[in-house]
Amino acid sequence: MFSPVIDQKSILVFLGEGTFGKVAKCKNLSTNKEVAIKIIKNGFDNAGEKELKALIEISKLDADKYNLVKCVDVFRYKSHVCIVFEILDQSLYDFLEDRTFRPLFVQEIRAVAWQLLIALKGLKRINLVHCDIKLDNIMLVNQDSKPFRVKLIDFGLASKTKDIPTGTRLQNICFRAPEVILGLPLDERLDMWTVGYVLALLYTGFYIHPWDSEYNIIRALSKKTGNQVKDKVNCRSFDDLKNMYHDQKKMTEVEQLIDLLKQMLEVDPNKRISPNDALRHPFFILEKKEAKTTKPQEPAAVQVHQQAEAKEVTSVPQGPAANPQERSSDNNKTSLVQQQKVCTSEPKKKIFFLKVYLHSVEKSPK
Repeated sequence: MFSPVIDQKSILVFLGEGTFGKVAKCKNLSTNKEVAIKIIKNGFDNAGEKELKALIEISKLDADKYNLVKCVDVFRYKSHVCIVFEILDQSLYDFLEDRTFRPLFVQEIRAVAWQLLIALKGLKRINLVHCDIKLDNIMLVNQDSKPFRVKLIDFGLASKTKDIPTGTRLQNICFRAPEVILGLPLDERLDMWTVGYVLALLYTGFYIHPWDSEYNIIRALSKKTGNQVKDKVNCRSFDDLKNMYHDQKKMTEVEQLIDLLKQMLEVDPNKRISPNDALRHPFFILEKKEAKTTKPQEPAAVQVHQQAEAKEVTSVPQGPAANPQERSSDNNKTSLVQQQKVCTSEPKKKIFFLKVYLHSVEKSPK
């Protein structure tokens, strides 16, 4: 564990700022290891405590196995709650922005999709709903050494499934599920919608629905189209997305991806595909190959999907497999063990530590 004294940590750079706090890249002066510290702003202690409760639940899981960010430590410095996480690379949003939102190849999307579905499977095991999945909250672990290895971060809005009141306003409007907009009962299926939307964005390079108002989102959904899609690629349905890809050798993969997206983005949450069923989808029952990073200067939009040979996708750490073909290789297991050396602690000790700290925070004067 890191000592709960911020003076023993040197702030290297601030990585970003959100509604509830700032995130700083720091170095532990006693161990020389780098970490990310989320410093909760004054007046948002409740948000910090809510995230801690979510992290207690996540501590029951293997964070690497389920592609979730690891909490290393937590402490209070003066009036601020500070949560220490493993250091990661960059968000999917920053990655796409660096390449001017040029879409990924299908093999790369498959790698990201598999890992996010494993994350949803893990969250479902502990009855936790993220409630804020978006490009900013999906982090690349290390794009140079582990291309398209991702983790889900930021559980500040996460809630237990039973604790989400009907009518709660959740999610960034760009990724907002229909049931949230319509004020219907909510559960973990809203996370499946947002993951599907993220994958569609990775394939097209743009938002597939208008996002200026909830009215226009619902209007677009009712027509199975939206101005953003229609204007960009003359697409009136998900089936038309395959027109972006002209390599007939890869068309089967594209059709399988589109079929998966249609099931993830099912408007009726009762008909929406579950994480387990999604992991068994034919899109994933394909040979997994080594992949390289797609560089920012590479071709964009339709041109990407017209190339005869797309870059291949890395065999990512698989977590619980849906079938034998989906299990990770020994090499992946080795790299996962090496990654765990960055900052780990025994799950039971971590849960106890977080509970004790959270109890002290709740009892201390605000």
